[in-house]
Order: sequence, then C-alpha cells, then structure tokens
Amino acid sequence: MWDNLRQFVDVLTQSLDAGLDEAGMLARAEAAMADLVADPAWLPEEFAQPDPAIYRQYLLYRDPQARFSVVSFVWGPGQKTPVHDHTVWGVIGQLIGSETSQRYRRDTGGALIADGPPETMRPGEVASVAPFTCDIHRVENPSSTDKAISIHAYGGDIGRIERHVFDPATGQAKSFISSYSNAAAPDIGA
Repeated sequence: MWDNLRQFVDVLTQSLDAGLDEAGMLARAEAAMADLVADPAWLPEEFAQPDPAIYRQYLLYRDPQARFSVVSFVWGPGQKTPVHDHTVWGVIGQLIGSETSQRYRRDTGGALIADGPPETMRPGEVASVAPFTCDIHRVENPSSTDKAISIHAYGGDIGRIERHVFDPATGQAKSFISSYSNAAAPDIGA
C-alpha cells in the first residue's frame, strides 16, 4: 500500500543526503511528486477524509531528522486557507479534484496584492513554493460539491514550524503553527 510513498520519501532522503541546494531539491521533489500523484489508489481512506467545517492536514511521513514532512491535505467543498506563508520549500501535487491558489506579493505600502491570476491545479499536476520565489498564497477547493486532495512535501516538519497568516488589506502577519489532523504518522516501512 505504501510503496509509492516510500519511493517518494527515498528520493527526498537521497537528495537531502547529497546536499542539494533549495533549487535542486525543488527540482528533484517536483519530479518525484509527479510520479506520486499519478495514481490516487495508494492513499488509504483514513488519510482522505474531509471535515465538514475545515480542511484537514494528515501527516503521512516525517523525516527522523525533521528535514522534511509529507502530508495529505483534504478539502471539503468550498473550503479554503487564510492567506499564509510556509517559510520553507514545498512541493504540492494534486491527487483528487482541483484546487485554486492565489499568490500574493507586497505593494509599496506593505499591503498584499494578488500576484497574477489564480492558478488551478488538476489531478497529476505539480507546483511549488519557496521563500526565494513567492511564498505567500491562499488555497481553496473551488468545487461546491466534491472533496479535493493534494499531497504536500515541505522542507521541515510543517506541523511544527512557526509560520504566518496575513491580513491581505494591511499585510499584517500573525504567527501560527498548523499541527496535524492525526496524532502520528503511519508506519510506511521507510
């Protein structure tokens, strides 16, 4: 059941062990993520359950040294994040349904403004975020009837990293830690 995820974890582990810089890491992670999200059959139902009120973030794997984590994000119809950042590199692969992401940048007064049009990801598509590119965005499930699931890998234990949510009008940041919807990662045999 976990073979696909184990292969993905192996690629990230080997890339980090090789000392790749952030840009090199993103390139390897994007290619491996495309393979991971090519077929949704590997993700067990317990990590694909939406909540009627808020999106869920299930921990699938945490590197023993906390160098990266892999999570499934499960979105109920119409659910969305606040405008937020990550502070580390991240790779997102769309597994089921679609998600729309709106990137933001600061204007000269410090407020956040849309940075281009919203981008919609469909199953099998991959995107990335990183502090050296654009790291501020809002994500939502545009469907009013169906759940959406994406797989995310981050350059750290994202459920324990202090990040920020933003007021788009003022750009004011507020710190937060996202945590996980499950108590522990499953044993994937990695």
